[in-house]
Amino acid sequence: MVIVLRPSGSGAGSASASVPSTGSDVAASSCTPSARHPYPVILVPGTLVVTTWNVLGPALMKRGYCVYRFEYGDYGTAEIGGSAKKLESFIDTVLARTHAPKVSIVGHSQGGMMPRDAIKFLGDAGKIEDLVGLSPSNHGTINPAIAATGRPCEACLEQLWGSDFLKKLNSGTEAPGPVDYTVVQTLDDAVLVPYTSAFLSGPSSRVTNITIQTDCPAEYVSHLGMPSDPVALQWVENALARKGPADPSFTPVC
Repeated sequence: MVIVLRPSGSGAGSASASVPSTGSDVAASSCTPSARHPYPVILVPGTLVVTTWNVLGPALMKRGYCVYRFEYGDYGTAEIGGSAKKLESFIDTVLARTHAPKVSIVGHSQGGMMPRDAIKFLGDAGKIEDLVGLSPSNHGTINPAIAATGRPCEACLEQLWGSDFLKKLNSGTEAPGPVDYTVVQTLDDAVLVPYTSAFLSGPSSRVTNITIQTDCPAEYVSHLGMPSDPVALQWVENALARKGPADPSFTPVC
């Protein structure tokens, strides 16, 4: 089922959600999660909303997940703490519509890092089962080009290595419980530099860090290509389908 969920007042500066199909979106007031996949999945894009969910979104829906797409309303350029508050409200809306106990989040770039603000500072840890980050900007980047967007972008400045925002976010415990964290990263990431800045510290029972080329050395995938990469998709499915983060012993098909 394709979900189009639009809270009242959706538009500029607010959050809305949809997952595109190959045809027109079909409006629906709710989706009932199955016993096999009890947690709705929220897809959270990166800065400037350059993320494409045309592969991952339909793939998860085909497997029986209720899937929603979060939209910043400001192209993900505003202060990240404010975006986390929008996400918190959106999570509450999805939980109310689906009557699910928790959601899982799959986020790309800023979208894989920003939910940690909601978890750590807004008390959303009990609402989230899994956070799967695709090239998430957890520790920022030393690439100054991230801030050269041609438009005001506070979120870009906050994602630079050593920013006050990231220092606060990463102080103390990087991966607070009871959420399970999976980070899927590529060696070919030229946006998030160094590529290892995506990885999180935490107990192996709740944190798994994956580099795609460890199992698939010939796989080339850029920062922007992560949400459409077939190997990354296998890691996402592995993380969502099991208790705990992705299984580090899992071997994807290259």
